[in-house]
Order: sequence, then C-alpha cells, then structure tokens
Amino acid sequence: MTLTLNALFYLVGLVLAVIAGMTAMDRTHPRRFVSAAFWGLYALVFLVGDKLPPEWVGGAAVAMALIAGFGGVGAGRHEQPSAAALLQSARRLGNKLFVPALAIPVVAMIGTLSAPALVFGGTPLLELKNATLISLAIGCIVALGLACWLTRETPLQGMREARRLTEALGWALVLPQMLGMLGLVFSDAGVGKAVAHVATSTINMDLRFVAVAVYAIGMALFTIIMGNGFAAFPVMTGGIGVPVLVGVFHANPAVMAAIGMLSGYCGTLMTPMAANFNIVPAALLELPDKNAVIRAQIPTALPLLAVNIVLLYFLM
Repeated sequence: MTLTLNALFYLVGLVLAVIAGMTAMDRTHPRRFVSAAFWGLYALVFLVGDKLPPEWVGGAAVAMALIAGFGGVGAGRHEQPSAAALLQSARRLGNKLFVPALAIPVVAMIGTLSAPALVFGGTPLLELKNATLISLAIGCIVALGLACWLTRETPLQGMREARRLTEALGWALVLPQMLGMLGLVFSDAGVGKAVAHVATSTINMDLRFVAVAVYAIGMALFTIIMGNGFAAFPVMTGGIGVPVLVGVFHANPAVMAAIGMLSGYCGTLMTPMAANFNIVPAALLELPDKNAVIRAQIPTALPLLAVNIVLLYFLM
C-alpha cells in the first residue's frame, strides 16, 4: 500500500475536526459554536473536499470568510501551568526539548532521500511525487510521540496545545491555502495575460536584464498585494516568466521558477497581508508595534531581491 498525499489531508482534517469538537464543548469559549463551525468547515475540506462538488467547497470557503469577517473566530480560555512549573520542567528536560523539533526535519529528509528505494513487491511505500510532504507528516507524528515520551504527557495534551496555538493564529491560519487558490483563480481568469500586455506595452522587454527585473520585482510586488508567493507565482510566471523569459530568452524553467519563488518570498517579508508570518508573531510576542516584524525584515528582503535579480540574469 502506497502512502499518498490524501493520507496527509486526512490527518490534517482529523486534527481540525478534533479542534472543532473541543471548541464546541468549551463552555467558557465566548463564541464556541461559531468558531467550531469555522474549524469544522475547514476540516471538511480536507476530509471529503475531493468528493464534494466544487460549488459546495466554494460555498464552504465563502462561509468561512463570512464567519471570520464578522469576528466569529475567537479563542477560548486555556489553562496554563504556573511559571514555577514551567521552569521546573525546563530544568528537568534541558536541551532534550529540541529533540522533537529536530526530529521533524530529520525524518522529512530521510524519507525524501530514501523514498525511491522504499519499494516492496513493486509498490513504493511513499508516493514519489509527494514524498517530501508525506515524510514531513510522518516526522510530525514521530515528533509528537517523542514529545509525549519526554514530557510524560498524553497525545490528548498535544491536541489541547494544538487547539491553543490554532486559536492563537485564528483565521490567519487559513490564509496560505486561500491565497494559493486565489492565484489559480487569477490565472484562470486571465490576469497573467493582462499583466503581460501591460508590461510589454509599457516596458522595453527586448533587454534581458529588464525582463528579469520585471519578473523578479513583479513577483515581490504581487506577493506584497496578495500576501502569498504561491498566489503571485501563476500570475507572474504565466504573464512574464513563460512567454518572455522562457519563450524569448530561452531561460531554464527550473531556475526561473526557483529564483522567482524566492523573489516572491522577499515580498512576503514586507507585507502585513502575510498575517500568519508577520502580524500574528507580533501579537503572540505582545510587541507594541504590530509591524515590528516587517520593519526588522525589510533590510534583508530588499538586498535579497536585488541578489535574486542578478542570479536570475546569469543563471537562467
């Protein structure tokens, strides 16, 4: 039996379903039923989304947006150990606390590299095209087991902590997936062609450096607007990357895509639209300036974008 990406979807959906159930049963939660409906709808997309008509999944996404837009996603009250208990636990565990966290990338790397060899009776153990994501999920399960063993806690406590962190992130947790889908919608709607028309009619694309700069900077700007590099990628690659860089200048598509995505991530560092990366951490750390994370990242993002333009020019 081959582990496929669907297994990862089912795992995520199961975790979200448990969080929805725990939220619904929390009598101290100020908006428990509405919040539970939000997480329940999100779980439904992962569990049975591939079996539902697209219109139903779209309706669930609209319902989630309405719940979040009207402030329906809230956080309950979570009992936390005292500062003394946390300090005592930290002293007891010491650097062993890093073992579960480090287990995730180690297992993911081992699974990715060994996937082609894990074939039994002609059937691969892991779906090869998604081996990294599946290995990452296995790493998370291993990390949970190690964390329970080290802390002498149960998986139920792990679910409680998962719910606490999920509620701390709130609706922003859904943003990457929603914005990724938005990029596909834009691509199907012809936004890439519109971008190509505007760019080629106003900018001289006959110069390779200009074309490279437009693509890389465009990736960063669209990411700043949309909040996600995955949403910007189909628009800029369909509008500039494929027709101009590949079609005219014969760029290596793999190099173009890799450096293009990294250019988009430069935009991620500079936008409040990437709320789960830039705004939520500031809130969790209780920083007085909600844009403090962005301000700290801009001096890195801008030089890195410039380096990406140079690299793409010489390597593509």
